[in-house]
Amino acid sequence: MAQTDTTSTVPQRIGFTRKVSAYLSLTKPRVMELLLAVTIPTMFLAQNGIPNLGLVLVVLIGGAMSAGSAGAFNCYIDRDIDRLMKRTKGRPLVTGEVSDREALAFAWILAIVSTAWFAWFTNLLSTALSVGAILFYVVVYSLLLKRRTPQNIVWGGAAGGFPVLIGWAAVTGSLSWTPAVLFLIIFLWTPPHYWPLSWRYRDDYKTAGVPMLTVVRGRVTVGLQIVLYGWATVAATLLLIPVAGMGIAYTAVAASAGTWFLIECHRLYDRALRTVDPRPMRLFHLSNAYLTMIFLVIAIDPLLPF
Repeated sequence: MAQTDTTSTVPQRIGFTRKVSAYLSLTKPRVMELLLAVTIPTMFLAQNGIPNLGLVLVVLIGGAMSAGSAGAFNCYIDRDIDRLMKRTKGRPLVTGEVSDREALAFAWILAIVSTAWFAWFTNLLSTALSVGAILFYVVVYSLLLKRRTPQNIVWGGAAGGFPVLIGWAAVTGSLSWTPAVLFLIIFLWTPPHYWPLSWRYRDDYKTAGVPMLTVVRGRVTVGLQIVLYGWATVAATLLLIPVAGMGIAYTAVAASAGTWFLIECHRLYDRALRTVDPRPMRLFHLSNAYLTMIFLVIAIDPLLPF
């Protein structure tokens, strides 16, 4: 009698280290790192100097759990399309390293613990913003918009802006125009950052039926949108100068790095117009460096005497 191959249907027992790694993968560590990287400079600006390092650690831990919860919920919601996309086929819910039930329980635990953490160690406003960030990313973006509109990633940028609000509120106990501008920077930066990535994986999104702008619109339209959002992003970084009273260091970096960023946005658009390879990943990686530079100087500027 022929043997039946059950390796594809019966999950294999995995070791402790690999299991922990799988759970960590559910939190989307790269996204988490980016979110936490903008939170610390925001706290420096809110303090107008070096903030309480204990509070920084508290916000980083709570923020990691909050962002990790949102990421895990997203992996659970998107597990069907992740199976169809080459870029996501290695995620734990696709490989079976973590079951659907385990992932959902993990997401809820992180959400509850992060909320309790913020409530105990910070203040009510930071706690509410943390809960709001999870709800917005999970419900508004992942459940309602991602599969329904080509503007999905624009609204995803709103979810990405919550950490600066949380960091500011943790230091000051309130919000003002300065964190609103910081939120706006991340909101406007997200499309010209993520659309190049979705351009690179356009076939993946098309196969999965996700209406990314790069799937439902032509390359020229996408390139133009990237340029427009790029200009808006740079304008928002310059708006921070009068709103937050930024100094010479920030002004110089925001102007020079913004020019560099815009040149690359226009370069991608120009290549799209000439119907040659737009090399979208070049802008994707550069946009990470650009945002890092902006927020690094946001942290440094309050420490300088000019």
